[in-house]
Amino acid sequence: MIKKMILGLLALIVLAIAGFCIVAAMQPNEVKVTRSTVIAAPPEKVFEQVNDFKNWPNWSPWEKLDPEMKKTISPSSSGKGASYHWVGNDQVGEGRMTIAESHPSGHIKIDLEFIKPWEQKSVTDFSFKPEGDKTNVTWTMSMQNNFIGKAFGLLMDMDKMLGSDFEKGLAQMKSVAEVAK
Repeated sequence: MIKKMILGLLALIVLAIAGFCIVAAMQPNEVKVTRSTVIAAPPEKVFEQVNDFKNWPNWSPWEKLDPEMKKTISPSSSGKGASYHWVGNDQVGEGRMTIAESHPSGHIKIDLEFIKPWEQKSVTDFSFKPEGDKTNVTWTMSMQNNFIGKAFGLLMDMDKMLGSDFEKGLAQMKSVAEVAK
C-alpha cells in the first residue's frame, strides 16, 4: 500500500515536471519589452541623452541601484561604436552596451550583453518621433528566449519586471530633457 502511494506520488511529480517542460518549450522564442512616453523637448535634445553614454547617469534607472558601480566608457562616448561597460552589485550585475546604429534625432540601436549574473545578449532600440514641439520616445528591448529563459518566463513576468524600469528611466529622461531644452 505504501509502495503504491510512493510510486503514485513519484508519477505525479514526473508528470508535473514533464507538463512544466512542455508548457515552457511552447513559450515564444523572443521576449520584447516596450515602453513609450512623450517628452516636451525637441528630438535632438532627447536623442543626445541616449546617444552619449556620459548622459546615462542622468536618467538610467539602474545607475541609482548601485552608486559604487564601476563604469568604463569608450574614449568616444557617443554615436556608432561607443561602448559602456559596467560592473556592479547583485542588482545591476555586469554587462556591456555598444551603439550599433545612431541616426541623429531618429533612432539608436544598442547591442546589449549581460555577463553576470547570467549571460544574455539582446538588442535595445530607442526611437524619437517628433510630435509638434514634443518628442515621442519609444524604448524597446528584444532578446532570444532559450529553454531556461522560457521556463523563467513562466515564473517571472519579464515585461512587468523590465517594463517598470523602462518607465522609471523614461520619466527621469523626461525630467532631464525638458530642463535641458
